[in-house]
Amino acid sequence: MKLGLGTAALGRPQYINVRAGNSNNSDLEAFRKHSFSVLEEAYKLGVRYFDTAPGYGLAEELVLEWLQTKNDDSIEIATKWGYTYTANFDVNATIHEVKEHSFSKLNEQWNFSKQLLPYLKVYQIHSATLDTGVLENKEVLKQLAFLKKEDNLKIGLTTTGTNQVEIIKKALDVLVNGEQLFDMFQVTYNFLDQSLSEIFKDLIHQNKSIVIKEALANGRVFRNQHYKHYDQMYAVLESLSKKHTVGIDAISLKYCTQTIPESIVLSGASDIGQLKENLKLTSFSLSPDEIKLLDSLKVSSKFYWAERKKLQWN
Repeated sequence: MKLGLGTAALGRPQYINVRAGNSNNSDLEAFRKHSFSVLEEAYKLGVRYFDTAPGYGLAEELVLEWLQTKNDDSIEIATKWGYTYTANFDVNATIHEVKEHSFSKLNEQWNFSKQLLPYLKVYQIHSATLDTGVLENKEVLKQLAFLKKEDNLKIGLTTTGTNQVEIIKKALDVLVNGEQLFDMFQVTYNFLDQSLSEIFKDLIHQNKSIVIKEALANGRVFRNQHYKHYDQMYAVLESLSKKHTVGIDAISLKYCTQTIPESIVLSGASDIGQLKENLKLTSFSLSPDEIKLLDSLKVSSKFYWAERKKLQWN
C-alpha cells in the first residue's frame, strides 16, 4: 500500500485548503468520534502508515487512543515536533499554530510523542526552514541522533516553500558523530510543484525514504471559479477522471506514486468517503503520455507558494 493517512484534518476542525464550504466541527466529541472512525476505516482498507503531529490539534492524542485498540506491528506512525496548535478549536482564531524549533520545544513535545512507541517509527522536524537555524542547532541535532539510536527511529523532516530542494540538500550534509542524521524526507509534491523531481533520484540512491504531502495542492486540483488560470488543468484532469472512472483526487495521487515510485503518498482525507475515493489510485495506471500531459501543468515554485500563502483556514 503506497497510500498513508495524514491526520491534519482529523485532529483539528480547520486546515489551509480550498473547499466549497466550511464543515461544522463545533461539537468536539462528535468530531473526535468521527476522526477515530476514519483512522479505523483506513486500517480496515489496508493503510498502515499514519502521519501525525502535535501541531494538528488532537491528532496525536487520537492516534494514541486508537493504537490502544490495536496489536499489529505492521502499523507505522510518523510524528513531528516544532509546531504548537494554538487555535483551541476556535473557528474565528487568527493564529492557528506557532512554530518553534528550540531544544526545549523538542523535549517538551517528545515527552508526549514517545507514548506512540513502539508503533512510532519516524520522528521529524515539522517544516524545517533555513531561517529557524534548526539544521545548525547542535543541541537539537545531537538529541535527535540520540533518539534515533535509543528508540530505533528514522529521523526526518518536512519541507514547505520555494526552497524545499535547498533544505533537503543541506539536511543531507548534516552529520552527527560522522553519520548522516536524516533518513526520511516529507515533501510537498504534485504536478503544479514538481521541485522534488530535481532531487528524488539522489535521495533514492542514498537509501532515503520519501513521503509526499499535499498531493492535491490544498484542493487547488478541483475546479474552482476563483482560479480561472487553471482552466486548462481542470479540463485535463476531468478528461482523465472520466477515462479512468475515478475522481480527480485519485488521478493526482496516482501521478505522485508513478513519478516518485519509491514513495509513500499521504491522503489528507477528512472523512471515509474521501478516503475510499483516494484509494481508487490502486485501480488504474497512467500512461507515459498521460504523465507527460500532467508534467506540462507545472507552475513556478515561486507562484505556487505565493498562491498557497493566500489560502484560508476553513
